[in-house]
Amino acid sequence: MIPQVDQDKAAFRRRLLAARGLLSPQQRAAAGRAIRDAVLALPEAQMAGTVAAYYSIGAEPDTHGLIYALWKRGSYVLLPVLLPGGDLDWASYEGPDSLRPGPRGLIEPAEPPRGVTAITSADLVLVPALAVDHSGQRLGRGGGSYDRALARVGPRIPTVALLYDPELVREVPAAPYDQRVRLVARPAGMNRLPLT
Repeated sequence: MIPQVDQDKAAFRRRLLAARGLLSPQQRAAAGRAIRDAVLALPEAQMAGTVAAYYSIGAEPDTHGLIYALWKRGSYVLLPVLLPGGDLDWASYEGPDSLRPGPRGLIEPAEPPRGVTAITSADLVLVPALAVDHSGQRLGRGGGSYDRALARVGPRIPTVALLYDPELVREVPAAPYDQRVRLVARPAGMNRLPLT
């Protein structure tokens, strides 16, 4: 039997993905620019020597401009490389030409992998999410890759989920192994969590 929390997550994911599918390319692009500007204005991003990020695909909030801007201003940017077991390795971003197609439609860096613990060197971690609640509980795609990666991140490192505005919600179904994030970047701006 599938535990109730897994059923609740799956139903919530379907609703969120359907809503994302209704956004036009122009809406997604505008949201990506606003999120980019919000993250770049974040003091923790301005001081970050190393940033772990991800290269957005599909209807995810666009991160391409954000990654490029972080790299151009001198941050060392790490992007994930999906391993066969679902864990995440990390490799450096060296500009748009340093990327290649990966598994499951992902875009990954072609540079040599640095190991699953490379994320522990990041001063800022940007993570994908479908929703985050007011306590920082994050709902991902369901593979557990980012829960494993976030479990390696120190408690003082800012972890930022990138969302569309309606995806900051009152409550997300969660299991004990789910990892929380500390901030949310949306087109409307930044939110530090937990919200009271």
